[in-house]
This record gives sequence, C-alpha cells and structure tokens, in this order.
Amino acid sequence: MKRREFSEALHVQNLRFVGERKADTQRQHRVGFVLLEHFSLPAFTQALDTLVTANLIHEGAFATHTFSLDGESVTSDLGLVICPAGALDSKSLDLDLLVVCGGLRTPMRELPALTRLLHQADDKGVALAGLWNGAWFLGKAGLLDGHKCAVHPENRTALAEVARNAVVTAESYVADRGRLTSGSPTGAFNMVLEWINKLHGRELVDGIVDILAFEESRYRRTRPALHAKMTQPLRDVLNLMSANIEEPLSIEQLAQCVERSKRQLERLFMEQMDTSPARYYLELRITESRRLLQHSDLSLVDVALACGFVSPSHFSKCYTSFFGYRPSKEVRFGCVRSAK
Repeated sequence: MKRREFSEALHVQNLRFVGERKADTQRQHRVGFVLLEHFSLPAFTQALDTLVTANLIHEGAFATHTFSLDGESVTSDLGLVICPAGALDSKSLDLDLLVVCGGLRTPMRELPALTRLLHQADDKGVALAGLWNGAWFLGKAGLLDGHKCAVHPENRTALAEVARNAVVTAESYVADRGRLTSGSPTGAFNMVLEWINKLHGRELVDGIVDILAFEESRYRRTRPALHAKMTQPLRDVLNLMSANIEEPLSIEQLAQCVERSKRQLERLFMEQMDTSPARYYLELRITESRRLLQHSDLSLVDVALACGFVSPSHFSKCYTSFFGYRPSKEVRFGCVRSAK
C-alpha cells in the first residue's frame, strides 16, 4: 500500500510522533554556555531547551556544554546553584556558538579572562551570543562594533556607553552576522530558533515551536498572508475538532456551530490550511492515536475508540496508510497509565 502523506497543516505536528529521524548529512553543532553569577535561569533554560528539543526531532543535531569562568558552581538569579561541566578555557572553544549568560543582578564589570576567551573564540570563527545583559560583555570586549544587538531594557544605556559603534535596539532579540543577543527569556527562545533555522531550515524550527509553543503553533496558517492570523471561525472549528476526537462531529455540524455553510467552511480550510476539513479531521485523529499508542498503555481497541474509529480494522487500515505499518507494530513507551 502506498503511504499517504500528511497535509502541510499537520505534517509538522507529526514530527513529534513519527520518529522518522532522517540521516542528517550536516555535522553536529556544538554550543557552549558560560554562566555568570546571578545569570537568568529562565533565559538560559529557554535557549537550552530549544536545542534539546531540536535533538528530539533531529537526533544529535546539537551538543551543549555549560561552563563557568573558574569551573566552580554558579548561583542563578533564582537562587538555584548550577554545577557546570568545567571552566571555560582555550581548550574548550571547539564550538560553533558561545553564549554568555547574564542576568538582572549580574555585575557589569570587565572580566579580562572572559574578554580574552571571547576574542579567541571570535578568531576561531565561533558565533558569539549574549543572554539578558550578556551583550554588555560582548560590547565591553569590542566585539559588537558594527553590529545590531539586544539587551535587557535596564542595561541599554550601559551597553550604549561601552559599545559606541554598535546599534543597541529595543528588540527582544537580534541575530546579526555571527552576533546573537537577547534581553529576555522569550527573546532567548526566538534567538536560538533563528540560529537553528539558518543551519537546518524552517521544518525543524516549526517542529520545535509545535512542541514548546503549542498554543501559538496550533493556529499557524499554512498559507499565511504577511503577518496575518488565522480567522476566528477557523480557530473555533479547530477547537471543536480537538475537543471531539472520540465522537467526531460531521462537517455539517461543525459548519453550523460557527454559523457558516459547509461550502464556506471548506473554502476557509483550503484558503488558510491548504486542505479540506474532512482530511484535516482524519489526520488530527490519526496523530492523536499515534500519541496514545506511544505514550499510554491503552489497548489498540481502546485507542481506536478514543480516536473516533468505528472498528479496529478501519483504524488499522487508516493508520497503516499514513505510517506504513500496522498500529500493533508501534513502539509503546507507556509513560502514562490509563484509569482502570
């Protein structure tokens, strides 16, 4: 049987479950985080989590390492103590990206050892990044000259004073020719996403967003006009579909709920999702069935019923058509126990 392809609307979401980690001819990229005293833990974890999540989709795409200047533990802005892998030194600069992790209470004073290592990294062609007020240390080292940069609002004036040849913006993050800077946890997330996009392309970025920013990604249009959002009637239909997996509503019922005709609803799906409502609904149920098979202990019959399939044979046929094998062959992780 020839495998069916998921429509663009749900193709990226299935990166979470399909598990088809294609052999990536690109080499692994190494990222180092140097933690300064009172660094922003939320900004650091946003950046780190983005890379770790990328590895869930493209296995081994990134290797991450944490450092402090002296190899000793560092206290974050939340009072949590982090033990790095070691001290940042010239031997540990075999990196593609070096991230200076600052925070609101990180003292902005010159650190000669850090400045020296940043220049060594730059000489090696390592991209340099700063989180929260991390850009200040790049600026102090003279490594932001001619670049745009971002920093936490509290530190913009201080950065402008030490980096007079840089453009200090009010953006939450900036990626400019080997200099990546952000002034907030959300900025750190988007900063790393942009770097990943340049290395691996939009599909991997969309997969990461679909996992870490689900509420944002679920309403992403596949045929967006510039900066356009999904229309409210279509949002309402997607919510109805998600809430009615076990007992699917008919297309006529969905249209009636949002006060549209069936034809109007089909037009909305084609214009914004590049698929039909019936196909999207089926793919949504198949995607949910894969999640349940992998991450619950439900039987095949229970999964079929929970996803709105009238018979195990129909479920098996649909599942096989998308994934290329029967649901009984699916890997069962059994992470969540069902209520008995």
